[in-house]
Amino acid sequence: GDKAFAQFLTDEIKEEKKIQKHKSLPKVSGGWELEVHGTEAKLVRKIAGERITVTFNINNSIPPSVDEETQDDQKPDEQEPDLTSTPNFVVEVIKDDTKQTLVLDCHYPEDEVGHEGEEESDIFTIREVSFQPTGESDWKDTNYTLNTDSLDWALYDHLMDFLADRGVDNTFADELIELSTALEHQEYIKFLEDLKSFVKCQ
Repeated sequence: GDKAFAQFLTDEIKEEKKIQKHKSLPKVSGGWELEVHGTEAKLVRKIAGERITVTFNINNSIPPSVDEETQDDQKPDEQEPDLTSTPNFVVEVIKDDTKQTLVLDCHYPEDEVGHEGEEESDIFTIREVSFQPTGESDWKDTNYTLNTDSLDWALYDHLMDFLADRGVDNTFADELIELSTALEHQEYIKFLEDLKSFVKCQ
């Protein structure tokens, strides 16, 4: 059984490498520097007096596929739609002269994907906003967290503009999807390769 499994994995890896769009990870425009630690990626950008970091994790970032109706009578080419990774991402804005970090928790709403024809709508939303002490890795639950569900629209728009002024806008969000998808695919292939060596290991 293990032999067949290893053979299957070998073929699968070949196929996945064939459809891999990016041999190296795509860049995000606007002077962002990328750091990757396993499934977590961090983009960092410095502007006058501020440091902006965007962190996301590719685990569980591929939304479940909706179209269950795919019957077997499809041409084999069409079977798999492109999987897209749309991770939640956290934006931290750190001002050099304060001890606080403004943290904005953003995500891609599931129903927004494929929204051609609408006027300029944002492809991501801000879910929560809070202040956290700069440099602390553990965020405190005792800090007030603003949930945007019940937020005044004008304030929400200002927050979105505040992010856009720092380079976190629709273009960025599009490029983040592309980067995350490439990273997810790269990790998936690596996982298959690890699984193959694990299965083969006597």
